[in-house]
Amino acid sequence: MKTTFQLSEISEVAKTLLASVPNKTICLYGEMGAGKTTLVKQLIHQLGAADIANSPTFGLVNEYHDNKGKPLAYHFDFYRLNDEMEALDIGFEDYLNSDAWLFIEWPEKVKSLLPNDAVSVLLYFIDENTRSIELNVS
Repeated sequence: MKTTFQLSEISEVAKTLLASVPNKTICLYGEMGAGKTTLVKQLIHQLGAADIANSPTFGLVNEYHDNKGKPLAYHFDFYRLNDEMEALDIGFEDYLNSDAWLFIEWPEKVKSLLPNDAVSVLLYFIDENTRSIELNVS
């Protein structure tokens, strides 16, 4: 899947992405401002989370639940990570073994910890209202 879209179409992009991926570990690559967090917010919304998504930049991970209180998704932002040990310290391996969706921003910071079958989503900034998305499945 590779497409260019307007930010006003991000809801449809999120629906298509969720329907296209073979597993629940999604790694989001892209420069600052490419729209990674914006896409994750919409993915969380499309999954029907009881919570409203926001960026976990300072806490590294946010947890979202379904309407019954069960963990539905985890959103990681590893931008401020200094090394992979910090990810291990927050229990990243436990998250990988959960049944919840995992959305990982800046996955290149934890490359050796990622499962081989993680889905790569590349986001590109075209202009203020336009982005390009590319889905790569291992």
